[in-house]
Amino acid sequence: MDKSALVSASVTPEQVRQFVEERIVPRASEMDREQCIPPEVFKEMAEAGLFGLSIPKKYGGIEADYSLLGVLHEELGRGFASVQNACTVFGMVCKPLIRFGNEEQKMRWLPRIAAGEIIPAIAITEPHIGSDIARLETTADLEGDQIILNGTKKYITLGQIADLFLVFARLNGRGIAVLVERETPGLEISPLPGLMGLRGNMIAELRFDHCALPASHLVGKVGYGFTHLANYALDEGRYTTACGSLGLAQACLEHSLAYANERTQFGEPLRKHQLVQKMLSEMITEVKATRELCAAAGRMRELGDPAAITDTLTAKYYASKTAVRASDHALQIHGASGCIHGNPVERFYRDAKIMEIIEGTSQMHEIQIARTYSL
Repeated sequence: MDKSALVSASVTPEQVRQFVEERIVPRASEMDREQCIPPEVFKEMAEAGLFGLSIPKKYGGIEADYSLLGVLHEELGRGFASVQNACTVFGMVCKPLIRFGNEEQKMRWLPRIAAGEIIPAIAITEPHIGSDIARLETTADLEGDQIILNGTKKYITLGQIADLFLVFARLNGRGIAVLVERETPGLEISPLPGLMGLRGNMIAELRFDHCALPASHLVGKVGYGFTHLANYALDEGRYTTACGSLGLAQACLEHSLAYANERTQFGEPLRKHQLVQKMLSEMITEVKATRELCAAAGRMRELGDPAAITDTLTAKYYASKTAVRASDHALQIHGASGCIHGNPVERFYRDAKIMEIIEGTSQMHEIQIARTYSL
């Protein structure tokens, strides 16, 4: 708990914006190029309170409400999408643990996560079934007071460095979620470099070969893994990913406005060309609309309204598409200069596309939104 004392009791959007501008943006291109978030950046993020945003104050966290959480993730996404997504993963592990974990588990793990002493990761995706949680192939068996895991997880964000994994598996056909420490015998971790976007995410493949862990590492009840914990985690991730996508689109707009003002073409600034104005107008309008959708989802989540699930899906669906369109326009406005590696716009373009895939693809959301929406 010593390091958690470094975490302030509250975090404001202004503080996060300043932190992002001073500590993240200047390093973003290097982190993208090196495909990692360095330990010193994680240390600074922990000290800024970013790992405890979703954690109650009694466990050393910030306990931000959903409206504040959304604004903070927008600021993070505006700075560097990989950093924002890392914070999303923290929330996807901590929220289910807070909701379904027992007090011993919460006291053991949450203060250390908030302090940055432990990096968590969530392990749902598998090579053959993606995120189709109803058909997970990773299995678990009970042997005395131990749970034995066998199977493979793939594309696990922060997997290369995580100290603790929230792993989903099938026990006698029923879904479970268990906490697996990095040094557990039978767990093998292989880095997966070369991701197109979110290159700082340090993704990995996890292989469990008779990986034995105490039965006390079960989170919630047997049978809760798919219907409760996984869906709860994904719902949390979709909200913060929506807000992060909004921040990414905002960054595209800001860079485009600045470049369109300073770049002269055919004797006048780009911003005076009608087709450039059209792209800027579309970006401005869609960013504003996305901000309203994210804010509405945040309000509904704070109220605990059941409609928050659909509102969150809608926000994530539209926000990720907005980020893709905004990055496409930004690249078009910047022309050849925007295509050069190291230009933020080139990174925005790659990062934005990943937002349409993580925490459920746009196509999955189209099916879910249509099924869950009621007049």
